[in-house]
Amino acid sequence: MGLDVARAVFPPGLRERLRRCADLADETLTGSLTGTGAGSVLADTQLLITGWGCPPLTADVLALAPRLQAVVHSAGSVKSLVTEAVWERGLLVSSAADANAGPVVDYTVAVITLASKRALPTAARYGDAWPAFSEREGADGRTVGIIGASRIGRGVLARLAASGTGYRLLLTDPYVTGREAASLGAELVPLDELCRRSSVVSVHAPELPETYRLMDASMLALVPDGGTVVNTARGSLLDTEALTRECASGRLDAFLDVTDPEPLPAGHPLLTLPNVLATPHLAGAQGSEVIRLGVYAVEEAERFARGEPLRGGLGRADLTRLA
Repeated sequence: MGLDVARAVFPPGLRERLRRCADLADETLTGSLTGTGAGSVLADTQLLITGWGCPPLTADVLALAPRLQAVVHSAGSVKSLVTEAVWERGLLVSSAADANAGPVVDYTVAVITLASKRALPTAARYGDAWPAFSEREGADGRTVGIIGASRIGRGVLARLAASGTGYRLLLTDPYVTGREAASLGAELVPLDELCRRSSVVSVHAPELPETYRLMDASMLALVPDGGTVVNTARGSLLDTEALTRECASGRLDAFLDVTDPEPLPAGHPLLTLPNVLATPHLAGAQGSEVIRLGVYAVEEAERFARGEPLRGGLGRADLTRLA
């Protein structure tokens, strides 16, 4: 991982805790993993802790690590990291995605609350006319549609169901049954019905070929006038041009932590429209929050040292359904 990442995610106290369960290499590996310096470290490595900035673990890299048994990723998605060679070697793989999910859930619930009150368009009119009491909108009883019962989608459902706001919750997910959706406090419906019935649509599906532009022009057109689209998943799940048209017309609002492309070019309408809030991929663990990822990774290292199953363990098949 990058040195700045290592310092933030693994401050001295966590490094000391890690040393109590493992012989920790003196220096953090950065840059290429096939160079001479990296090779001398990897030769004796049994557990590799990775993070943002780690290159893919290719067959060439793994050839330098004959003793390697497990990879613990101190971040979320492992799709850019884990190659087929990792599975062929039978390595254990773990991700700190559970630790990263908490801040994303917090962010999403916060913007759904703002969306339910139509905070963005109301704020844009602040200097022109103070809204009359009868014109104000509240969150109680709103219908919120959740696309994807991922760990984050489930976390958002749990928080909304427990909020006391009386949200009506809809869920679309091809891997979830009606009974399971009900246990999450939601009604399982097809995507078109979810869009048609929801005043707020929040996207939590993985980035896969079949989810590319899942929310295309036709689906966005089904969202009722005054509705809001929230995306904290991946930018490619939304049709950017179609969403821009809907927001520019004032028909829909949007809270976007991810975009396609990312970042958006300077001057893009989604960066300047008063009814759109675009943030630079900050919903996940940031700043003081990233230590959660380090704690999770160190706890995994402790489990590995004790010969226990890894809490965030992943298999080859999991990658087809994960972000």
